Amino acid sequence: MNILVINAGSSSLKYQFIKIEEEKVLAKGLCERIGIEGSKLTLKVPGKDDYVVEKHMDDHSVAISMVIDALTDKEHGVIADMKEIDAVGHRVVHGGEIFACSVVIDEKVKEALHVCSDLAPLHNPANIIGIEACEKAMPGVPQVGVFDTAFHQTMPKKAYMYALPYELYTKHKIRRYGFHGTSHRFVSERAAAMLGKPLEELKIITCHLGNGSSIAAVDCGKSVDTSMGFTPLAGVPMGTRSGDIDPAIVTFLMEKENLSAKEVNDLMNKQSGVFGISELSSDFRDLEGSKDTNEKSALALEMFAYGVTKYIGAYAAAMGGVDAIVFTAGVGENTALTRGQIVEKLGFMGIKIDPELNKIRGEEKDISAPDATVRTLVIPTNEELMIAKDTAMLVK
Repeated sequence: MNILVINAGSSSLKYQFIKIEEEKVLAKGLCERIGIEGSKLTLKVPGKDDYVVEKHMDDHSVAISMVIDALTDKEHGVIADMKEIDAVGHRVVHGGEIFACSVVIDEKVKEALHVCSDLAPLHNPANIIGIEACEKAMPGVPQVGVFDTAFHQTMPKKAYMYALPYELYTKHKIRRYGFHGTSHRFVSERAAAMLGKPLEELKIITCHLGNGSSIAAVDCGKSVDTSMGFTPLAGVPMGTRSGDIDPAIVTFLMEKENLSAKEVNDLMNKQSGVFGISELSSDFRDLEGSKDTNEKSALALEMFAYGVTKYIGAYAAAMGGVDAIVFTAGVGENTALTRGQIVEKLGFMGIKIDPELNKIRGEEKDISAPDATVRTLVIPTNEELMIAKDTAMLVK
């Protein structure tokens, strides 16, 4: 079965084409600047040169048609015609409380996605556009929605509720939702396989660390807590997001800096995090390269690592123990310095890493020290494969 995985943004569209039986990526690529001057499609096929098409894309429907044309191109593609696309799996950011698992998309599901758009106004509308573009380009081909929030719907009420008037939860569904759920689910399953133990017997803390970062407590295969909240702004400091702050800072800034609600929201989402602290970059590679000469870069990295360390300690307490720590995503998979900083003070919990083993980048490996009682694993995430698996299971 061939699954096309779509991750639609407001002006971009990432895709992978996966043969699910072999878990093999036949092709992947990106449509950039949709609706903007300078649109282009890139197709990457193993063993072939990259195929780039520079052509204006009015909307996502045009982008999807170009993806199909590229996949079926006689010289650069991987299939004879679009009939070889058996189903499409869509990454959807927010499923609210409505979706606790992946679903086949129909009209009722799309109506529910529109309802959830209030909770993710920057993401869900783009996801819906991608779904409708695929329906138009591939009528009759099954479409499946896989939600970033679904994995965290197993959190108990004591973990997802905020200490606000209960009426606000009833009226507006203000609660902790959590994100990166597909990634946390994938790496926790891989961790169990690496450890040779049933997932249902393990307590795992998964650290998805990148420009956006979240930590999850996975107890017996279920998410019981996670660092992101009502939005992806909560938790540790990130590339440009502040992470957890005293909520009174919001009104203080609005008054002292004469900022509107939108302006203070932009400040916390786009001007803060390690970028705001370093005043240099949101890219952790830039900060690592300048930390010895720029004390603000060093401080930003220390704050990030310290935040992750605290969450690991808290989640170990919440689960009553921990069997494994997992590092994944851009920073988690590739940055030995940050991994080392995070676990430096956790030796009392039995979390120790081998400095030599820790030098890896983007490789699945147990980097624990010989005397560690808690395993530390590096596992490259593969959200697209998880989406493809769910899609195949549902359409079968």
